[in-house]
Order: sequence, then structure tokens, then C-alpha cells
Amino acid sequence: MIPLWMYLAVSAGLFSIGVFGVLARRNGVAILMAVELMLNAVNINLVAIWRYSETSTDLLLNGYVFTAFTLIVAAAEAAVGLAIVISVYRNRRSVIPEEADTLKG
Repeated sequence: MIPLWMYLAVSAGLFSIGVFGVLARRNGVAILMAVELMLNAVNINLVAIWRYSETSTDLLLNGYVFTAFTLIVAAAEAAVGLAIVISVYRNRRSVIPEEADTLKG
């Protein structure tokens, strides 16, 4: 059985890569992918901590329910984020977030 700290270490690594991607990238699509990576790191944490908790039985599926909720939120975030990136690209011909600094077209 794999110990909990290994799951948490992988999750921390994925989350760190996602934070670096959000802070270092200039492309809107790459920033969205980094946010998705951070949400997947949270999902690993939720399922791993649920699995290793004292009350993990078949009846209490809290880790899986929270993971399903974050996956739904991630899907909605990806859809809205990509719609915004496509809209900015149609108006500005660029997906660099710094170039979309005004609300007027």
C-alpha cells in the first residue's frame, strides 16, 4: 500500500507546476491548462485523504463527492475560460492576457 505522504508529495508537485504555469505563462490557453492542473492536484488530495481517513467506509464517499464537484467546477471553468479567450482573440487577434486590459472593444 502506498503511503499518504507520497500522494501528497505528487499533489504538491502538480500544484506547484500549476502555480508556476499561471504566473509564468503569457498565453491565455496555457494559463487555463495550468489552472486545470492545480484543480487536479486538489482532486488527488481529496481522494487520498478520504482513503486514508479513519471513517472511510463504503457508505461515506465524501472524498469522491468533493472530487466530482471539483471536476464539474473545472469543466465549467474550462468552458467559460475558453469562451472568453476565443472572444478576446476575435476582437484583439491575440490570446495574451495583458493585451486584453480594457472592457471596451
